[in-house]
Amino acid sequence: MKRLLRVLSVACIAAAPMLLPATAAAQFAKPEDAVKYRESALTVMSNHFGRIAPVVRGQQPYDAAQVKADVAIVAMMSKLPWSAFGPGTEGGGARPAVWSDNARFKQGQERLHGDIDKLVAAADSGDLAQVRTAYGAVAASCKACHDNFRNR
Repeated sequence: MKRLLRVLSVACIAAAPMLLPATAAAQFAKPEDAVKYRESALTVMSNHFGRIAPVVRGQQPYDAAQVKADVAIVAMMSKLPWSAFGPGTEGGGARPAVWSDNARFKQGQERLHGDIDKLVAAADSGDLAQVRTAYGAVAASCKACHDNFRNR
């Protein structure tokens, strides 16, 4: 009996990763829904990231609380769009390279998340110099992904 349970446990653990793409795709009734979802999430993220730009450029006064609020929204929204890039959801503003070079696309996501974590820490510190540095790193991550994976 123990052997059977062990075999079943191993089989379930081995099969779990195969179910992930199906679950991600299953949350959208149509491929167009996935495109709309990811583009909406990225638009909100971009809007709040863009609100910080005039502050780090010295064009607006630094309001630490507002920057922290915008960074929190950027961080939250940055977690949302990726499940909507599943197989069969090609289109929208995404280039085919998202799917054909998916490993590199995922590396870009990881870089973005790491840079956003640093931006959150910088915003939490209240130090504008740290925010400027971290903001620049996030902007570079966004640009790298857009250059390689976004249609314009």
